[in-house]
Amino acid sequence: VQLQASGGGLVQTGGSLRLSCAASGRAFGRYGWFRQAPGKEREFAATNTWRGGNAYYSDSVKGRFTIFRDNTKNTLHLQMNSLKPEDTAVYFCVATARDYTLSCYLRLSSSYDYWGQGTLVTVSS
Repeated sequence: VQLQASGGGLVQTGGSLRLSCAASGRAFGRYGWFRQAPGKEREFAATNTWRGGNAYYSDSVKGRFTIFRDNTKNTLHLQMNSLKPEDTAVYFCVATARDYTLSCYLRLSSSYDYWGQGTLVTVSS
């Protein structure tokens, strides 16, 4: 199983970025994105079922970020709009063969078995 994240970079406040993650190796039930800001703990950002249509977001990104999958290329995406300096972090794509319905499990890093390497997003003020 391999998750390969890309798309990070430097952007100004209010700008947009799209993160991508190439997924291969097996079928997944759910995928998502976590992030870790400098000096802070890793936190949940967004998740969706592999077949789509069941997205769930943290309060801090809801309304600004969109999680989706390109079915033809098996590539996961996180579209980030209206970026803020507090969005600065290393972003990790994640996946699991299982699916969860309770939001408390969706937010747990331990619920995801597979992790990609991080990609750094820096939002300047």
